[in-house]
Amino acid sequence: MLFSREYDGAGALGRLAPDLRDALELATERIVRYHEHQLTQGFRYEEDGVRLGMRVRPLARVGVYAPGGKARYPSSVLMSAAPARVAGVREIVLATPAPNDLLLAAAHLAGVTAILDAGGAQAIGALAFGTETVPKVDKIVGPGNRYVACAKRLVFGEVGIDGIAGPSEILVLCDDSANAAWIAADLLSQAEHDEAAYPLCITTSAVLAARIATEVDAQLATLPRKDIAERAITDNGAILVVGSREGMAALADVIASEHLALHVRQPEELFDRVGAAGAAFVGPDTPEAAGDYLAGPSHVLPTGGAVRYGSPLGVYDFVARTSYIQYEPAALRTQAKAIAVLARAEGLEAHARATEQRSSGPALRNRRS
Repeated sequence: MLFSREYDGAGALGRLAPDLRDALELATERIVRYHEHQLTQGFRYEEDGVRLGMRVRPLARVGVYAPGGKARYPSSVLMSAAPARVAGVREIVLATPAPNDLLLAAAHLAGVTAILDAGGAQAIGALAFGTETVPKVDKIVGPGNRYVACAKRLVFGEVGIDGIAGPSEILVLCDDSANAAWIAADLLSQAEHDEAAYPLCITTSAVLAARIATEVDAQLATLPRKDIAERAITDNGAILVVGSREGMAALADVIASEHLALHVRQPEELFDRVGAAGAAFVGPDTPEAAGDYLAGPSHVLPTGGAVRYGSPLGVYDFVARTSYIQYEPAALRTQAKAIAVLARAEGLEAHARATEQRSSGPALRNRRS
């Protein structure tokens, strides 16, 4: 396990092929620009002698995990670390085993300040608890395998985490206006991630369903990661036929997919009917792959139905909020009785007395013990 605050990210970027370097730089620009819209400065206001507000501050140090098993994902480095940089996090530690030039270049562009050459549960443990050389972080984000997910679950509470990432999911909603080949391509784009991925489709057309199934088989035959994608399609893939747009929207809400693709007439209207989705790809000209790499929003998303209550990774994951409360003496005297009544209703006499001592006159307010 090697930890370093100095790494040759700029050199790694320079060693990449020009088209790859340009693509990484463009992706970084778009990701940063999108997440700058999520920044908030907090607020203050006064109401009847009470000053209230919220302070927003960036976390001091975060850990970003990037997988190093079946594939290497520089895009995940950008999507996890760049929002932290936008949030103002001073120290961003990337944990990944044997980082290559592609990952080091992405780390450099995203604002990573240190590299931990380690993977798996042991990397999560090092980030969560710290070692003689690895500093303890405040929060750990980023996808990983089942061991990484279990480790993140175990260290939650010691540090914050973004969530427990499961297999990738896509749900395509389509009607008889859709292009079967494009839908099949979108389904396979997630199936090739992992054998446990969920490529799902709901349509109002039985004819289209048959065409999509045929297209999936045809495109699958030429995929380099055919074995992985075929297992996902066989074990977890499904095409469901429903009777109406309303039925599509209702079932999509129940499934609550990580990725939601809308290949339908009036896609925005259908999107408005679906509440639970991690990232929505609205209209047939919007491939899910655009969201994975270049669109701008982070592709680190809740899975396993967690989009019902969770959100994409963003600037808000890398800040802490503090409530600000300041009473003028007259304001406290006005509210003291109600505070004391509520405190005693809960059996908390000291709470009531702490308020009443301050509101009973100058002598008590100025007394020191």
